[in-house]
Amino acid sequence: MDTTLEVLTTRRGRREAHRQWPDEVKARIVSESLRLGVTVNEVAERHGIKANHLSSWRTLARQGKLVLPEPEDAVEFAAMVVETTAPEPPTPKQTSRTEIVIGPVTIRLEEGASAARIAAIARALAATT
Repeated sequence: MDTTLEVLTTRRGRREAHRQWPDEVKARIVSESLRLGVTVNEVAERHGIKANHLSSWRTLARQGKLVLPEPEDAVEFAAMVVETTAPEPPTPKQTSRTEIVIGPVTIRLEEGASAARIAAIARALAATT
């Protein structure tokens, strides 16, 4: 069971009492405020301090000036599997090439050959036969 030690000192001036919080207690309260789903206001109210006071302790912890205790809850890690999808093999491009066959000779024209190009080849072949 945790116990809290609160030391009250008297001051001259506006305040009659000023609480001194031991570093261990500050660290425990800060640790409690860092839990998932808990707000600074809730924790501060529970311990009878102002939220801005707790926020300043949290700043000290971030700066490494206040050492926090080990978390009470067991830390769990979830396994993560990263799968890379194999790239799909390129599908052969369906092309429609124009072929001119004369006897044992086959002439394949590039894709998108113009009609003028085909006519020029046909005239050249007709002239040789």
